[in-house]
Amino acid sequence: MKILKVPYAEKDQAKALGARWNNERKTWYVPDGQPSAPFEQWLLPGQSDQAGGAAGAAGAATGKQRLDAYAGEPVLGAHYLELPHDCNPFTECAACRPLLERSGWKAAHEQTTAILQTLGGSRHS
Repeated sequence: MKILKVPYAEKDQAKALGARWNNERKTWYVPDGQPSAPFEQWLLPGQSDQAGGAAGAAGAATGKQRLDAYAGEPVLGAHYLELPHDCNPFTECAACRPLLERSGWKAAHEQTTAILQTLGGSRHS
């Protein structure tokens, strides 16, 4: 998402090009995956497609991250960890176990599981 500085008199022009209004932030923006070239006149310094736009488009193209539809930002937890292959971290995997242990993910998962078992008995195992 790229933030735009659009004067009120030009808001209809920006909207016609595909800009969106974020009511919470009270600002116009270019949605992720949309080229920013038509919005060059309103882009903040350093926000052109050459300055990181390709990385954002590549992330969106892979579909690996879940996006907050309202803010257009990836939703990641405190112990988020990208695994080197498609693996389910909730089941044992010899290749990923050391990485999960080093990162603190495994300890956090075990702590959460213990709390859930205390709260709900055996149904959360």
